[in-house]
Amino acid sequence: MEKVYEIQRIKQVIREVEGGETFIIRSPEDGAKVAATFIGDEDREVFFVMCLNTKNRVVAVHRCHVGGLNASLVVPREVFKSAILNNSASIIVSHQHPSQDVKPSREDIEVTKRLAECGKVLGIEVLDHIIVNADARYYSMKEHDHI
Repeated sequence: MEKVYEIQRIKQVIREVEGGETFIIRSPEDGAKVAATFIGDEDREVFFVMCLNTKNRVVAVHRCHVGGLNASLVVPREVFKSAILNNSASIIVSHQHPSQDVKPSREDIEVTKRLAECGKVLGIEVLDHIIVNADARYYSMKEHDHI
């Protein structure tokens, strides 16, 4: 007879962010500012998730994946994990290019569409995918009709 395991809890390590600011997202520019604060000047691609409540207040942020100089592996399961654990209504995903160029690649656009489809299935809307840089320049997939 096989054993069956009951999952009683999934531990999430929580660390308070310096300053303890409350971020409310009203536009792609607001999302870009938050993302740039956390990942804008990284030397490798970092895929970043902002978890939002029903009032578009950021309730958690998650560095989902750290990649190489020009690529980051994006797995929907990992992207949505923090959103599920934080009872998020929606998410905004972001990443930066170490080159500081905010123009999306074909892969960036494809990942955005895939994540939006997964979000529909899960009931967690992907509001935007924003590519940021250290100078607060950004490219919003929403503004360019990729979502």
